[in-house]
Amino acid sequence: MLREDVCWGEKMRDAVVCPDGSRIRWVEISGGEPARVCVHGAGAQSAAYFTHVMTLPPLAGRRTLMVDLLGFGLSDRPADFAYRIEDHAEALGAALDSAGVTGAEVIGHSMGGAVSIVLAGQRPDLVSRLVLAEPVLDPVPPPAPGAIGVTSFSEAEFAADGMAQILAQVGPLWAATMRLAGPAALHRSAFGLRAGTSPTTRKLLMELPIPRTLMVGSLSQPLTGRSELEAAGVRVVTIPDAGHNIMLDNPDAFADQAAER
Repeated sequence: MLREDVCWGEKMRDAVVCPDGSRIRWVEISGGEPARVCVHGAGAQSAAYFTHVMTLPPLAGRRTLMVDLLGFGLSDRPADFAYRIEDHAEALGAALDSAGVTGAEVIGHSMGGAVSIVLAGQRPDLVSRLVLAEPVLDPVPPPAPGAIGVTSFSEAEFAADGMAQILAQVGPLWAATMRLAGPAALHRSAFGLRAGTSPTTRKLLMELPIPRTLMVGSLSQPLTGRSELEAAGVRVVTIPDAGHNIMLDNPDAFADQAAER
């Protein structure tokens, strides 16, 4: 079932994606096909991270869905959802089916990049091209000794005061959207990233037979295995003056590369 309302001058739409009636929601900009689908990272929210770049001249004019994964942003927070990368991809695919999307260009950031890669493997009918901004390609290691991360806590500890500790240390930008996440969703998603996928999203990405662009920020750590990714046909681009949040740090360069096939 698909429903829509008006939000921020655009359409806010939703679709039931779980047997319990839980809904994924997204902000949609009308335009031509094929659609573009934006998928946020852990603790983020798609409209906040993507609206300003998806309306720049290189990307404007296409139907664009800025989707919030289950547990994050505007979407529901089902208590019995596992929130693994594969689970997020399956729920995202169900939402795109309800939206009538096929052959989309899927733009994924960080965790959303991993979800986008798995979606392309699960549902090749839905994805014609991937644009990835510093995607998670390998299992995320646990926090270093003495450091605090989401996976430092049990789920009960994280719900009690662990999330408050994380919000206090991530800074106001990330906290602004992270505070919208369900604690269980954020915690289980973090453990999903720590577990990774089998095969890894790196291997899946290298084997996909579709155009793939991967952006890395010049201020971030060097991309591991860059030459192997390029040998597999992945177009890897370094974005100047940008860290992990490329679309926020250098939106013009992000839009130019996202539009470049």
